[in-house]
Amino acid sequence: MRPISRRQLLLLGGLGAASTAAGGAGLIWSLSSRPAPATGSQFIQPDELRSEGGQLQVRLEAAPGRLQLAGREVSALGYNGGIPGPTLRVKAGDTLKITLTNSLSQPTNLHVHGLHVSPENNGDNVFVAVGPGTSFDYEYRLPENHSPGLFWYHPHHHGIVADQVFAGLFGAIIVEDPEPIQASAERVLVVSDTAVDGSGSIGAASAMDRMAGREGGLLLVNGQSNPQFSAAPGQRERWRIVNACVARYLMLRLDGQKLQLLGRDSGRFEKPQDVDELILTPGNRADLLVTPAMGDSILRTFRYNRGSMAGMMGVGPAPGSATEGTEGTALATFRVSGESAAAPPALPSQLAPADLRESAVAARRQITLSAGMGMGGGGMMRFTINGREFDAARTDTTAAAGTVEEWTLVNTSPMDHPFHLHVWPMQVIGDDATGSSPDWRDVVNLPANRQVKVRVAFADFRGRSAYHCHILDHEDLGMMGVIEVR
Repeated sequence: MRPISRRQLLLLGGLGAASTAAGGAGLIWSLSSRPAPATGSQFIQPDELRSEGGQLQVRLEAAPGRLQLAGREVSALGYNGGIPGPTLRVKAGDTLKITLTNSLSQPTNLHVHGLHVSPENNGDNVFVAVGPGTSFDYEYRLPENHSPGLFWYHPHHHGIVADQVFAGLFGAIIVEDPEPIQASAERVLVVSDTAVDGSGSIGAASAMDRMAGREGGLLLVNGQSNPQFSAAPGQRERWRIVNACVARYLMLRLDGQKLQLLGRDSGRFEKPQDVDELILTPGNRADLLVTPAMGDSILRTFRYNRGSMAGMMGVGPAPGSATEGTEGTALATFRVSGESAAAPPALPSQLAPADLRESAVAARRQITLSAGMGMGGGGMMRFTINGREFDAARTDTTAAAGTVEEWTLVNTSPMDHPFHLHVWPMQVIGDDATGSSPDWRDVVNLPANRQVKVRVAFADFRGRSAYHCHILDHEDLGMMGVIEVR
């Protein structure tokens, strides 16, 4: 039997009370042996909490429990007893107040991924540690001009981020449009993966899983396995999709349906883009319009080859390609029937996104992500940025407030790495930008052995924050740096 690490013991301790209730007749559900989960149930959206009068005040409790996953009870972690946690809806200019209560047996904290808010004090401060049995009051003041879109929240306590997200701690945030987009239905689809062992608990990751970036055999939408929902033909819908997986890339297709991409991450295109296939790295989000056509369609994800440890030795398929069969994996089933609806109303005009391509550049930097063959402590490979592993006490990059910088993001490893910068979104420039409309994201994929250029406007806020690989295991293993804007 493989020895259990201290990290695994901590996680199992957080799940222990709930696991005891399961007894010896727990689920036989794991990567090596898993009966089919309950599929085909009616699609369920997470609970929603909306701001009123310019404020949303909520309590989020991170706690272990017997929670519903794919129609079964599983010993997992959740916010307020659910996976995902509640969807938080706010508007630009609002104040979001969250009391995070930690009912785990290990420390945790909260990151509001993609929100352009202060990283200081009780804002989006990932250096805060909320101990077991304690609470912390976060407060995020959104600027009046905050971009609308889909964002999400999850823990960010270094060293155990992947464990806690894999076990179920995540939820969506929506910043409303200033002028609503008319749709017959709006759906939030939080995609996650996990693994459940024979005792009915979330499985612990091996050292190899962590170095590769763990991918669970159970793929879920809002905690459900291949749920179904229906619409009438021509009845335009809006789908907001979050990739909340620890390491899995999603290559999404909905064959037979018209898809238009309004934007990705914190960005919005000037005009919607027609798409047939969409790749979302871990942490990416997509805002889609779907105009249904008659018949049944399945939202599928196909296996994206993001490289592997084998690539370190020069073997294995090239990263960046689909490696799964033609069927892919079903995420949800979309049934379209009945009489055709009237043509949907025209979309409201969108403000032209900000464009930094002609801006004066105050500094140019190179940020290099590496996965080295030099072995670290305990036989682990080293995951570094600019040759160094994460140290919360060290500031790696200092930027001047109010300036624009150009960063060349370099990946020297044979695995793709999704690069995430907190607080300040990035505009992809050069050959990697998609289309003529400014391409804004907060997670940018760095293909194996390639580089991508981005520009960042360090507007509105000062303070210390972070950038890192959003394969969360790699972040936990050291692929993260600290930035301070002064």
